[in-house]
Amino acid sequence: MSGRLVAGASPTKLASWIGPSRTALLIIDMQVDFASPAGAVGLAAADLGDIPAALAAASRLAQAAREAAVSVVFVHLETRDETDSAAWAERIRRRGGLPGKALALCRAGTPGADFRGPRPARGDLAIAKTRYSAFFGTDLDARLKAKGKDTVVVCGLTTDCCVDCTVRDAFHLDYHVFLAADACAAYDSRLHGAALQSLETNFAILAPTEEIIAAWGMPKRTHR
Repeated sequence: MSGRLVAGASPTKLASWIGPSRTALLIIDMQVDFASPAGAVGLAAADLGDIPAALAAASRLAQAAREAAVSVVFVHLETRDETDSAAWAERIRRRGGLPGKALALCRAGTPGADFRGPRPARGDLAIAKTRYSAFFGTDLDARLKAKGKDTVVVCGLTTDCCVDCTVRDAFHLDYHVFLAADACAAYDSRLHGAALQSLETNFAILAPTEEIIAAWGMPKRTHR
């Protein structure tokens, strides 16, 4: 499921919906620990087969956004001992896991926290988070509203976890949410597909990367 625009939505309409003055591109958790064979998830033998294509698509989105003067925001997990969740750790214990290992993802200052695939460029915004959603415990909402943004295009890792939580929170904060479905990925294609179906049904409009890029290349339109 790579994403499809809603019936009757023309390229011109999409260009209006995600016009540069109103839109930010949110790139979620494209980091070494989540996306590299040398990262924590890769070393744990997760299936990374769908990750490279998502990284490449997100890189194209970031470049197109910059060329169209769309705000680009890199949201990245950055954990420390003092920000670890006791409830999260207890859940891991109750499931038979080892909290110390599971929580040690994207530790601040470690190679695992580095960006993988698309990387911030001059003028991009980087937002560090400590939970799944890009909006929880961060100033992302305030920053977007200060820029006059009412629309977000979301991509990143993983579809069923941090992307899912970010999309839901964005919708609850009254943003118009678009999901670049082929610029997202999960470690299980079934979870990826199920998450896309749920998000499309309730929270977001799905669109392929190339349609979003094409829309950003069209003449600027007024908000509708």
